[in-house]
Amino acid sequence: MNVLFFGPNGSGKGTQGAILKDKYNIPHIESGAIFRENIKGGTELGSKAKEFIDKGDLVPDEITIPMILDRLQQDDCKKGWLLDGFPRNKIQAEKLDESLQQAGIALDIVAEIILDRNIAKNRIMGRRLCTNDNNHPNNIFIDAIKPDGDKCRVCGGELTTRADDQDEEAINKRHSIYYDAETGTLASAYYFKSLAEKEGKIKYITLDGAPGVKEVTEELVSKL
Repeated sequence: MNVLFFGPNGSGKGTQGAILKDKYNIPHIESGAIFRENIKGGTELGSKAKEFIDKGDLVPDEITIPMILDRLQQDDCKKGWLLDGFPRNKIQAEKLDESLQQAGIALDIVAEIILDRNIAKNRIMGRRLCTNDNNHPNNIFIDAIKPDGDKCRVCGGELTTRADDQDEEAINKRHSIYYDAETGTLASAYYFKSLAEKEGKIKYITLDGAPGVKEVTEELVSKL
């Protein structure tokens, strides 16, 4: 089962990816991690990518996509994979689709978590980190995991916030890229949706990201 996963920051995509990884024993592959692994490993592609990253430039698709294909062809991906964080625009979607076909790698399922933009932003800005355990879920905008006042709902520990979670301008910038259905990330998702409707080789599923983690997981698993 080879899955491409879409969802805005704040939709719980990372959480669902981790759950699928454990449930189906397939790697959850994030594009950012691929860059880090190649740079740390000193690969030729990693060295080329580092030149752009060091200058603050975006890594060209001609480097990014071969990195992704190499990762998808590693031994731990033989039973399937979950790709998250790429493509981010329609052109990348077209190039990825073409490259997967040339490499003989089938894409089985494309999953999109649908969530209102304002709710997604609130979820990011509402995250609170427990000083005792960052895995204790606390969010002032989600009733199910709302903190106990200014204390962790799980253990009563002190709560802090991540600086980037409170950077509304940066959040809006990322979301503007994601929610752009003409050229942005949603456009890349819709490219695969169109393929699914025309060719029927890919299964395209949508998930309501508004409910809690458990409910979204149940809907996701039922549709897979």
